[in-house]
Amino acid sequence: MSLDLAFGIARSGLLATQRALAQVTHNLANADTPGHTRKSAEAETVSINGQPLGVRLGAAQRSVDQALTAERHARGGEAAAALLRERMLAFVEAAHGAPGERDTLGGAMGGLREGLIALRAAPGDAGLQREAQEAARAVTRRFHDIAQAIGEARQRAQDGIVEEVSRVNDTLREVADLTNRIRQDRALGVPTGDLEDKRDLALGRLSESLPVRALHQADGGLVLVTQGGLGLPLDPRGDVFSTDRASVGPEAYYGAGGTLPGVSFGGVDVTRQLAGGRLGELIALRDATLPRYQAELDLAAAHLAARFDAQGLRLFTGASGQVPDVTLPYNDPSAGIMGFANQIRLSEQVAQNPALLRDGTHAVADTPGGPSAFTPNPPGGPEGFAGLLDRLIAHAMGETVRPGTAWASLPVGGLGPDGSLASPFLAPRSLEAYAGALASAQAGDRAAAAAAAERAQALQRGLDARFQNESGVDTDAEMAALIRLQNAYAANARVLSTAQNMWDTLLGAVR
Repeated sequence: MSLDLAFGIARSGLLATQRALAQVTHNLANADTPGHTRKSAEAETVSINGQPLGVRLGAAQRSVDQALTAERHARGGEAAAALLRERMLAFVEAAHGAPGERDTLGGAMGGLREGLIALRAAPGDAGLQREAQEAARAVTRRFHDIAQAIGEARQRAQDGIVEEVSRVNDTLREVADLTNRIRQDRALGVPTGDLEDKRDLALGRLSESLPVRALHQADGGLVLVTQGGLGLPLDPRGDVFSTDRASVGPEAYYGAGGTLPGVSFGGVDVTRQLAGGRLGELIALRDATLPRYQAELDLAAAHLAARFDAQGLRLFTGASGQVPDVTLPYNDPSAGIMGFANQIRLSEQVAQNPALLRDGTHAVADTPGGPSAFTPNPPGGPEGFAGLLDRLIAHAMGETVRPGTAWASLPVGGLGPDGSLASPFLAPRSLEAYAGALASAQAGDRAAAAAAAERAQALQRGLDARFQNESGVDTDAEMAALIRLQNAYAANARVLSTAQNMWDTLLGAVR
């Protein structure tokens, strides 16, 4: 082997080692950088016609399992959706109060029943009349508090949809920009590992908002497809999705004839195709879960007012003094049921004269299958008049409209502003029991979301650990590689030094 060849081989070894050292240093410096993966390059022997010419280091490559990465993104989307659902429903659950306590809706109704029973023992006692009156007010406050929480949660869901659409658009632009840079660098032969790390990190964030499946192309390009089958264009400048802000009331809904905006894609409404992630969860909360909660609460309030009214006491009314017609469908505007929980109040008559809790506000005619006849206690009538209180305790607060005849069941279907929703439980005939059932069902939804979040997070943690083991930077291994490379560098340097000495000796002999 000639000295020139030995010198060239040693020099190539030094250069390759320098590049490898730089790569290891880069890995160590970015070990804690979110999304960074280990990069490594393989040394290749260079030869011509079997004659060794030295070594060279190939392009730095990532060690990434794309299937594992996609699974991590999918679980991240599930966890993000479940955590959001739990947080939103916990807000409503808190408004219901702790089960079994007096500050729940069922507890307030129980307090009203107890107040009526106490008044039954002394119907003419003005203090007991006021206590029963205050117990009725407490019921209306519980309806208002829960209805307000549901309304606020639904408005948050609507506002969240707008925010998530903006976040999705921003992230898609980021992915598009990174993809263009990756394709350009690959065409020039420039390593793209760090850019690919950033793109994977962006795809992870995107999947938390809107789960997508990423199809990688040989030139570094990318095709994104949503769970609903939408192929997403990658434009670093434009918006892919659009929506509008809106105020959400009990009567507002998304769909034909509704007032709530959908999410558009290229001018086409694709709201129903956007499943999963925070965006899909916010749509489900706005359009299904929370409208159902509102409807169940409205039914409880409307039937409570109607049952008392049917027995001869207009105890509860709406803002304009009306009592809902509970024989009509929930979403019939003339029924006055929709949104009634937000406006239920003590009637003006009873608010001004609590003695009406004993006497009644109006006569009731005997109706087959309905309430029995009732005549109010006239002015100056007996202080111990108990006929109305007996009716209220046994029937308005009970399961029967008259002895031997049960109240009609509260509807569990045809709920929501568009009549498309249904309760997940059978409705008890007692309103106190119905209040407990709806609170239990809504708390169950929150508990299910919490369990789903825990499962998804556990899976995500397992996948993250596997990903870190396979693709993350192992500082111990990198430090060991650093030592090996330093030794290799020293060995190549000694070869160069020896070759230089030999050259010097040879030139000295020639001179």
